[in-house]
Amino acid sequence: MLKAKILSQGRTKEQWLLEALAEYEKRLSAHLHIEWVLTDALEEACLKEKHLIALDVQGDLVSSEALSRKLASLWVQAGSRLSFVIGEAEGLSDNILRHAMWRWSLSRLTFTHQMTRLILVEQLYRALEIQKGSKYHK
Repeated sequence: MLKAKILSQGRTKEQWLLEALAEYEKRLSAHLHIEWVLTDALEEACLKEKHLIALDVQGDLVSSEALSRKLASLWVQAGSRLSFVIGEAEGLSDNILRHAMWRWSLSRLTFTHQMTRLILVEQLYRALEIQKGSKYHK
């Protein structure tokens, strides 16, 4: 089973976001285990991760199909375990960005870190569905 650790600050408080996250986690549960690490010591936590992907507005913009291929390759390289970090309002520190194996941009738009959690989980689901050839994507 694939594993994704998602590192971020703060808690998700909005009930509708919690319900949406739970729905995607349920959909993913047969193929991907998600571990949430919500910490105020984000840099310290990130620097302990061996296979870190930084969500960064200046990172690579990719299509859903390209993301699916990239993640498949990275999961093989990482032994089925990847970590994703969602930055603070000011973005991620230079130390975290240098430590990351890949910098990925969900969009050039700015999202709250709570919305970013949902977008990230949906994109992980979409990437795996593309790999399976399901009809979820398009």
